[in-house]
Amino acid sequence: MKIGLFFGSFNPIHIGHLIIANVIYENTDCKEIWFVVSPQNPLKKSSNLAHEFDRYDMVQAAINEHFRFKVTDVEFNMPKPSYTIDTLTYLQEKNPKKEFQLIIGSDNLIQFNKWKNSKQILENFSLLVYDRPGSSSAGVDHPNIHKVEAPLLDISATFIRKQIQQSKSVKYLLPEPVVQIIQNRGLYQS
Repeated sequence: MKIGLFFGSFNPIHIGHLIIANVIYENTDCKEIWFVVSPQNPLKKSSNLAHEFDRYDMVQAAINEHFRFKVTDVEFNMPKPSYTIDTLTYLQEKNPKKEFQLIIGSDNLIQFNKWKNSKQILENFSLLVYDRPGSSSAGVDHPNIHKVEAPLLDISATFIRKQIQQSKSVKYLLPEPVVQIIQNRGLYQS
């Protein structure tokens, strides 16, 4: 069974993430999409990062009604910062009958060579790449890189956090259960 792995800090998860996950599910041979909540991205600063358990709970709340979407905390018990190759290796060892495919935006593909063991990832796993505003996967050619047509979405978690800090509405940007968690736990408040 093919599983699409959608890594992210999901700080917070928003409708852009959900739209991309659904497009990948509907337009590829992935039978499930697993949201991998990353405690810390090695290529990003961790300021304004909600606690990993809060982010996990937000993802769980956002995908609760989609039976083919799952959330995993696999990286919570791994050394930090977490590296994709280590997570992929661990998941493959624990699930030998599953074929994992990595879902990434074209903005990440551009800097993919900076990832730890990027060549090993590309040799052993397929990449499902969707275009992001300001970057394109055009001209990238490798048998394990598969472009997936998806809407160009420019929804930023940074923008959403800023809206929340300024007590402005995030209606239509976040699923309602995620809004409830943010409000109940006082996340992203100034």
